[in-house]
Amino acid sequence: MIRILKFAKKSWHVMIVILLLLFVQANCDLALPEYTSDIVDVGIQSKGIESPIPDRMREETFEQLAMFMDAEEEKIFRNSYVKNGNVYELAVANEVEKKGSKDDGITYISEEDYNEFKKILVEKETVLAMFTSQGEEADAMKEQLITQMNLPEDTDILTAFSMMPKEVVLEISNQISEKMADMSDLIGESTAITFVMAEYEAMGMNVDKIQMDYLKEKGLEMLGIAVLGMIMAIAVAFLSSRLSAGVSRDLRNKVYKKVISFSNGEMNQFSTSSLITRCTNDIQQVQMVLIMIFRIVLYAPVMGIGGIVKVTQTKTQMSWIIAVAVVAVLSLVAILMIVAMPKFKIMQKLVDRLNLVSRETLTGISVIRAFGREKYEEKRFEDASTDLMKTQLFTHRTMALMMPTMMFIMNGITVLIIWVGAKGIDLGNLQVGDMMAFITYTMQIVMSFLMITMVSVMLPRAAVSAVRIDEVLNTKTEINNLENPKILEKEIEGKVSFEHVTFAYPGSKEDALEDIHFTANPGETTAIIGSTGCGKSTLVQLLPRLYDVTKGAVKIDGVDIRELDIANLREQIGYVPQKGMLFSGTIKSNIGFGSEEIPFNRIEEAAKIAQAEEFIMAKPNTYEEHIAQGGGNVSGGQKQRLSIARAIAKQPKIYVFDDSFSALDYKTDQILRKALNEKTKDATVIIVAQRISTILHADKIIVLDDGKIVGEGTHSELLATNEVYRQIAASQLSEAEMNVSVAQAGVKTNEIKKSKKEVK
Repeated sequence: MIRILKFAKKSWHVMIVILLLLFVQANCDLALPEYTSDIVDVGIQSKGIESPIPDRMREETFEQLAMFMDAEEEKIFRNSYVKNGNVYELAVANEVEKKGSKDDGITYISEEDYNEFKKILVEKETVLAMFTSQGEEADAMKEQLITQMNLPEDTDILTAFSMMPKEVVLEISNQISEKMADMSDLIGESTAITFVMAEYEAMGMNVDKIQMDYLKEKGLEMLGIAVLGMIMAIAVAFLSSRLSAGVSRDLRNKVYKKVISFSNGEMNQFSTSSLITRCTNDIQQVQMVLIMIFRIVLYAPVMGIGGIVKVTQTKTQMSWIIAVAVVAVLSLVAILMIVAMPKFKIMQKLVDRLNLVSRETLTGISVIRAFGREKYEEKRFEDASTDLMKTQLFTHRTMALMMPTMMFIMNGITVLIIWVGAKGIDLGNLQVGDMMAFITYTMQIVMSFLMITMVSVMLPRAAVSAVRIDEVLNTKTEINNLENPKILEKEIEGKVSFEHVTFAYPGSKEDALEDIHFTANPGETTAIIGSTGCGKSTLVQLLPRLYDVTKGAVKIDGVDIRELDIANLREQIGYVPQKGMLFSGTIKSNIGFGSEEIPFNRIEEAAKIAQAEEFIMAKPNTYEEHIAQGGGNVSGGQKQRLSIARAIAKQPKIYVFDDSFSALDYKTDQILRKALNEKTKDATVIIVAQRISTILHADKIIVLDDGKIVGEGTHSELLATNEVYRQIAASQLSEAEMNVSVAQAGVKTNEIKKSKKEVK
């Protein structure tokens, strides 16, 4: 998770805001069960009367309560009320903590004293309720007292108490209190609240209005907290989605820029399909998990810990049930992770494999059809798809087991709470609202673990994706600019020198090129020829630094190209690769690909030189004709001519044609090279060719064999002096062409015959 969050470190301030919003949201969610408890216990059961201490009472009731108090208790009691006519009104408030202050003529007490006063008053209200209420137990007690005191049967017990000595009344009160000692505090407080309710009704107060006012007040507060929580949740969702989308965008840009900077050596480390997966699927995994981290991973612990704190503050004495629930959830998560985790680690590799097969099949569809290998490729794709499907099915089925099992645990915990809570309610140790709040807190705690579990399923896969992304970003590119690279002047001469160049592919023990030494001068055409695999394409790829030399140096105008700014170096070169590559767009955009500043007249001129104008003008939209991805809607020869036109339109000082005329017919080849010679007469032209006819008139021909230069000169010179070149010529030129070349070169007839026999 730390690796994933590292991607978002630039947005640390947004993460802090999200965290603060999550705390507010969690507090709102944790506050709602308390309101539910208050609405049930106070608003419904107690008719909205929150405290057993009456705000108002009749003088008669006041004196009756005082009758059962000792001197100290009575002093506190009388100091807590102010007489207003025949009514006593409460003068203290729970939140007031001024002790002994009489600035307003009222005695205020501390919260501790207030709670003690509440305990005294609940006890006395319960005693008084025993003598004023109707019921078998109350009637039996009154009858017993009247009999003990030898009073008439119709005597009012409270009137009798008023005529007794204070000590006797207190003794009777204490005896009754001792009998009720085993009664829970909740029952005593409930009895006291019932007493207060009866007192309010006796005073003519509208108890139903008190209840409705309380319910409205708590309901509005609850609604306000719920709305605030909703706003926080929306804000968190918005910010986390925006942040994760931004991180995903930045990652894609970073990975893309990194891949663009790769040399051919780094590109060979990663398959194209793997790079595509890393830039799309892997980054998408990171984006999804980032959203989950901010909305669940950070929120769930806050809710879980907050729920546990709230539960410990309740009077339910059922905290052990939370421990049972947490242990059950963690056990389930541990089992699922042990079973499913290994599969998640190989899933991305299977996605890579599927992408690889798909890409190869779609790229080589024409070859597959030509060789009738459709069934084989279908099976290969099906095998890759089936492997991925089996892994996904295993993980999905394993994780699908989690939800019903988790629901079973949650429902089982709910039943356990109700079973234990019902006993508590029956014994008077628990209220219905408290039990409902406990159930809600328990579900919040269990859901927190459930949410973490759900995210933990995605985290391993996202962690693998993050590692794969880091592998790309942390790959050290072999070809880089120096700290202060040199910049070539705008009008360079274009002299290219290969000075004792040796090159070996990364990881290879053998040299692909060895001691290559020659110079390509401006205004000249330098051709490179040799057998297949001798290193021709590798040689010219060193010039734009698609690879770097292992030994020696490649220089332009005497400057080592490794000292030049890479972008500036490549601006000087018009490179036409062996395989013509076009991009989705138009003919115009493909020819003008070298620079956004190329005017349309140069594009037209380049197309004309490359002999592409005829087929372009035959298109319905001419230069605006759509080109499919990879140039799939044009022929090989058209693709090659457009690639040549792209290099010509750039107007570089150095042209590199890597076997770029192979798809052209002889006539088109001759016309194109003639037009090209006129256009590039002041530039340095390097041509890699397989056909002798393409390079017959080159100013200099380099003959490669097994990565080494085995000949250098003009066509005639090489024909006269170089056996390798003679063999190539003998294999390609007709007898008439060979006779002309022989006459010009002065080669002996028996040497030509010998070369032809060796070719055969």
